[in-house]
Amino acid sequence: MVFGLFSKEKSLQRTIERATNKLSQQADRWAALEKLREDGSDDALVGLCKRWNITSNNQVEDQQEKAWVVEVLTAKGPAALAPLKRYLKGAQVLSHALAVLGAVASREQVFEVVDAIIADEPPGYTRDPERRLDLIRWLSEWKTGGPDLAPRLLPYLRDFDQNVRVAAADAVADLDPTVTGGPLLDAFVRPEEESGRFRKRIAEILAAHKQPLGDRADVVAGLLTGPVSGFAVVGGTLVAR
Repeated sequence: MVFGLFSKEKSLQRTIERATNKLSQQADRWAALEKLREDGSDDALVGLCKRWNITSNNQVEDQQEKAWVVEVLTAKGPAALAPLKRYLKGAQVLSHALAVLGAVASREQVFEVVDAIIADEPPGYTRDPERRLDLIRWLSEWKTGGPDLAPRLLPYLRDFDQNVRVAAADAVADLDPTVTGGPLLDAFVRPEEESGRFRKRIAEILAAHKQPLGDRADVVAGLLTGPVSGFAVVGGTLVAR
């Protein structure tokens, strides 16, 4: 029995390797992907998720296969949740898995998974910011998040990576300005901030919401150079010139 179990595990591993071999012919990958779907075990579904980690040479085929995996796992419903959690713990590419998560999990389950990712991706330096970028961008499009998104996104306004900071600003742009305005203003006037692109995005948001600048109006006015020179402080708020 032990030998049979070992043999089954080895067979599954070989199937996963065929499904995730970017140099294989598409027909061979399709056959392996279909086999994983038919298996339906958690290990097989994690193997399906791993298809998102590779990029095959033919872009059309690559997108077809990745979209197919999304459809298959979405069709599994709640049964896909445990494999998704396992995959998301160490995956570098999160976008496809998060799309499935939003379709098969409850709001509370989504936040449980999101909070686990955030715990592994605290704002600060990272060699590869793609995980947090995928998460922030997906959260910005998730329609069910509501006011609970802000406390999860705002800390990334202080991230080391400029692209992460800009993505975080984009993600909170349409959230409640009474919640986001203060942190956005803090990020704008932060002495160590060097990104004109980031400051410009914040200026656009603050101007759109007519955010009161309070006692920092003079500080803000002194920073309106370069990429943010198209703004002015008028009546205690930022306006586009």
